[in-house]
Amino acid sequence: MESLRGKLLIAPPMLADPNFTRTVVLIAAHDEEGALGLVLNRPLQTPLWEVSPVLQSLAEPGSMLHAGGPVAPESAVVLADFRDPTLAALMIFGSVGFPSAACELDDLAAGARRARVFAGHSGWGPGQLDGELTDDGWIVGQLAPDELWQPDSSQLWSTALRRKGGSYALLARMPENPSVN
Repeated sequence: MESLRGKLLIAPPMLADPNFTRTVVLIAAHDEEGALGLVLNRPLQTPLWEVSPVLQSLAEPGSMLHAGGPVAPESAVVLADFRDPTLAALMIFGSVGFPSAACELDDLAAGARRARVFAGHSGWGPGQLDGELTDDGWIVGQLAPDELWQPDSSQLWSTALRRKGGSYALLARMPENPSVN
């Protein structure tokens, strides 16, 4: 299967896993060894400055910590839009990627246009994501310009489905609990 790096995984409305219900996941890496991604639309009710004043210097003032996924939720994952790509360990698309572990925070703050901090990430073992895709467990989509940095990501799931058009646009209007329809 071709790599989905830089693409979105949009959870189908009936996905039962509470870790991924109505999520939009940016795929950062996808190869024969597995896949890694970040949930884009799960901001936590925790201001970033409360968790890490040091990391707050990288993000927009008033930024919230985001839940990146169920893997290693106690770890911080920084996604940055780099001015200086030599500071990146992994580029996902364009100038967006993950900083190198050896990168000093001051250098990162100076070398990034903007950043978002996530608690944890999403991960799949070898062949796992490919199997989920074969079983229609995810809808593959594209990221729209600047969508990654929206201050309010609460509508990202429905926006991504509407953008795909056709029957996906209908799914975007499906209520969370169909029994109240």
